[in-house]
Order: sequence, then structure tokens, then C-alpha cells
Amino acid sequence: MKPDIRRLLEDLVEHMSACDFFLADAVQILEKSMIAHAIKTAGGNRSEASKILGIHRNTLQAKLEEYAVVVPRKPPQTAGRAPRARAKQR
Repeated sequence: MKPDIRRLLEDLVEHMSACDFFLADAVQILEKSMIAHAIKTAGGNRSEASKILGIHRNTLQAKLEEYAVVVPRKPPQTAGRAPRARAKQR
């Protein structure tokens, strides 16, 4: 972990402890944020997002449902090539 990130997290932990913030709440917020970011980064690809997070795809799927994270859907692709435009008749 980069030293600056570690320091930021340690400062955040101190602040949260002073506010009587529960560990379960902190874990849930961080986990949901990281999952949403990984899904966005991966363009909605769950397998790629699970690799980014370092967790199994099934675990990611369960977390997506638990936190109700919306995964963007890609538009369906049409089979074959797009139809050609008709030539103008004179």
C-alpha cells in the first residue's frame, strides 16, 4: 500500500473512532464504494471488476446484490453487419 494512502486511512480511522463510528459501518461504506468504482472502471464487466478487487466473481456477485450496486448493461449487438444504405435513384 502506498504510504500516503496508508496515512490517509489511519487519519480517517482516528477521526471515525473519535465519532464512535462502528467498524461494520466503515467496512460497508468502503466495500460498497470500492465495488462501485471497480464496476465502473471495468465497464460493467463483472469478471474484470472481480480481478481489480482481488475477489472471486461469485463473491462480487453476492456483494453487488447485498449493496444493490447497479451494473450498467451494454446494448445488445446485432448479428452480422449493419445493413447497407440504399443508393439514391435518379
